[in-house]
Amino acid sequence: MQVSVESVGNLERRMTFSLPADRLESQVGGRLREIARGAKIKGFRPGKVPAKVIEQRFGQQVRAEILDGMLREGFSNAVREQSLKIAGNPSIEPVEGSEELAYVATFEVVPDFGDIDVAKLNVVRHTAEVADSDIDTMIENLRLQRRSWNPVDRAAAEGDAVEIETWSQAGEQRVPAEGVERGTTVIGSGAMFPAIESALVGLKAGEEKEAEVEFPADWRMPAFAGKKVAVHLKAVKVSEPVLPEVDAEFIKSFGVKSGEPDQFRADIRSNLARELKGALMTRLRREVGEQLIAAYSDVEMPPRLVENEARQMAAQAAEQARRQGRKIDRIPEDAHLGFTDAARKRVLVGLIVGEVARRNELKLEPARLNETLNLIASTYEEPQQVIELYRNDPQLMNGLQARVMEEQVIDWIAERAQHTEQPLSFSEAIRQ
Repeated sequence: MQVSVESVGNLERRMTFSLPADRLESQVGGRLREIARGAKIKGFRPGKVPAKVIEQRFGQQVRAEILDGMLREGFSNAVREQSLKIAGNPSIEPVEGSEELAYVATFEVVPDFGDIDVAKLNVVRHTAEVADSDIDTMIENLRLQRRSWNPVDRAAAEGDAVEIETWSQAGEQRVPAEGVERGTTVIGSGAMFPAIESALVGLKAGEEKEAEVEFPADWRMPAFAGKKVAVHLKAVKVSEPVLPEVDAEFIKSFGVKSGEPDQFRADIRSNLARELKGALMTRLRREVGEQLIAAYSDVEMPPRLVENEARQMAAQAAEQARRQGRKIDRIPEDAHLGFTDAARKRVLVGLIVGEVARRNELKLEPARLNETLNLIASTYEEPQQVIELYRNDPQLMNGLQARVMEEQVIDWIAERAQHTEQPLSFSEAIRQ
């Protein structure tokens, strides 16, 4: 196979290569003959369908599939022959007017990081354990999730649910223009602006008051942003929480069939330990990443790879905003520009992690992959079904393998870097 490579920028390359046309036709012919032996087409006996009919029905699809495979193989072989380290996916186009199967691939390469000496890095490694008090806190949170409410004839206090009617006056503007807005909030939950929730303390059902509230300049309602607003409040109903007892029925409702408190606490400890492990790895990934960024910030990154990453980050931010209820019709063409710096750092860390793995011949550890998969599956009611889902879905499995490999390399770097341990409580560790 003839291959030529030219530089079209510091990190961009253009490769011209060709594929053997006779091999393509040979593979297409072989595949069509296989199809012909088992094809069931109305009007023909099995195995007796004319080759022309098979070609008309399946030829285009078969040729496209085989050509795609040959392109991938040919490009990969050419990359190995030229000792190139690819960054991102290539753009491959046929050479116009060529009688051969000639193609041009445009791609970016991994920059030269020079000597990657991870021993020079200084990493803070956080440690934490699940304490009995953390289990107690979780049980209280579960009780709060299952709480019921009893109406009371007393002044509202912290933790009470208050059904309210409100209207507000900002200068000449009244919100709503007529009538009142109705809703319910739990005092101290943060569901409403804190100053409004605080103003509800002391109100009994049927009582009203006016609170002067100063909203921040970036408040989500433009009419109130940066202004002092007179908020009129009326408590319609005040209810106090009633927490369920931690009895066998309560425990069974969380999937512990025995209803035994010890088993309940053991399950909670296991879940919290899994959450803690993920949180500590996130912290370690950030620590190692920040050290790598500081050490290699002057290395030029592949511009197209950075732009693609920035566009992906912009799309993810837009999707998250939509889930939070914000209306976003379309993403502005230049929205990715605000993510360029973060994208560059993400690309830099990813490329260095890949280089560390390559230079030190690090391989994915099957035991670690299985452990992570089992941990993911254990959070579902049918763990085995989740495991089978991953094993039968190449895209899911590839994503999991990439994640586990990255964590494996991050651990490898942290073990060889200068590091200090910093103990945290469970709540501190999971607070990102």
